[in-house]
Amino acid sequence: MSINILMPALSPTMKEGKLARWVKAEGEAIAAGDVIAEIETDKATMEVEAVDEGVLGRILIPEGTEGIAVNTPIGILVAEGESVPDTAVSAPATPAAAPAPVATAAPAAASAAPAPQAAPAGTGKRVFASPLARRIAAGKGIDLSTLKGSGPNGRIVRRDVEQAASAPQAPAPAPKPATPAVAPVEAGAGYESVPHSTMRKVIARRLTEAKTTVPHFYVEMDVQLDALMALRRQLNAASPAEGPGAYKISVNDMLVKAAALTLRRVPKVNVAYSDDATLVYDDVDISVAVSIPDGLITPIVRRADTKGLRQISTEIRDLATRARAGKLKPEEFQGGTFSISNMGMYGVKAFSAILNPPQAGILAIAAGERRPVVKGDEITIATVMTVTLSVDHRVVDGALAAEWVSAFRNVVENPMSLVV
Repeated sequence: MSINILMPALSPTMKEGKLARWVKAEGEAIAAGDVIAEIETDKATMEVEAVDEGVLGRILIPEGTEGIAVNTPIGILVAEGESVPDTAVSAPATPAAAPAPVATAAPAAASAAPAPQAAPAGTGKRVFASPLARRIAAGKGIDLSTLKGSGPNGRIVRRDVEQAASAPQAPAPAPKPATPAVAPVEAGAGYESVPHSTMRKVIARRLTEAKTTVPHFYVEMDVQLDALMALRRQLNAASPAEGPGAYKISVNDMLVKAAALTLRRVPKVNVAYSDDATLVYDDVDISVAVSIPDGLITPIVRRADTKGLRQISTEIRDLATRARAGKLKPEEFQGGTFSISNMGMYGVKAFSAILNPPQAGILAIAAGERRPVVKGDEITIATVMTVTLSVDHRVVDGALAAEWVSAFRNVVENPMSLVV
């Protein structure tokens, strides 16, 4: 019995995705658990595994197609020797694919290909063509239904498409120039047009929504790091040189813990806005911004206030490594109650971060640097960093944001609370 292969929902909030690549080809045998396709979401390119066995009888949606709604038939699975229907099975079908537990590291842009031309609507003509011929035809804008195949049983193959491409063709009417969405590039300026990945499109949309629909409010404060850095040196000196018990705690690890403890002390910042109420989170789940080649992802340290520095350090290193390799599970980067963005490693003096809705707070951490400070009646030198808290002003007022930043500074400058 033919079974529709459906576009899977790779996360609870996913409504549509991009079919980045077919791993299996038409006519190829499939066993349960085989990876059959790669689906690009806003955060990663996820592998999709078959849950039934059979033969990939027909590919309904070509690779490279964007905006495919969840549960849309993308292919047809048939039994060995069974005839292949021309269209998706009309009867209710069991999904034949499921997301693999982790994402692949393959760049989505490199694996995507243009959608091939289909037969004209209403002709009823079924086009037999090899996948390679379809890709070449799509790239050259050739309608496969107009070609005669020279392959087995009249199948259109590569040479048929290439011959059609080399034949003289009537010039197509010049399209009307589209109105540019932004100011045109200055005449004579050279540039390379790099298509946006799904991740970049989603980042652009969400940040635009966050900045235009959420009233941001910023509180900036200088924080001295000398005591925290002294404690860090002491803790790392106690680590074994090597072996399973070895560890190396970073300043960022300690700041994540400090932010988590501060959210426990000032829980009204660990919130989210809704139309009817302020949602106060039970747990403190810190989203840590990690830069990856195609954008930004925020893996989450769950219940960070309850974990020791060593465990936080281990988790952050593992999450960041897998984030850059595109191997995070959806639940490891979706959610979170508060975010931290640290650009201190780039020597940034200060910056303001954009909120990650529905979270109501994000802390921007700049570089620690040696500065003159006043202690009592004397001027001395201390290691100081500037932090900027961005909050959703609908649920966090200015005085509350200032209270939180002041409490954070107190934790960092008196860091023994991080270990006791």
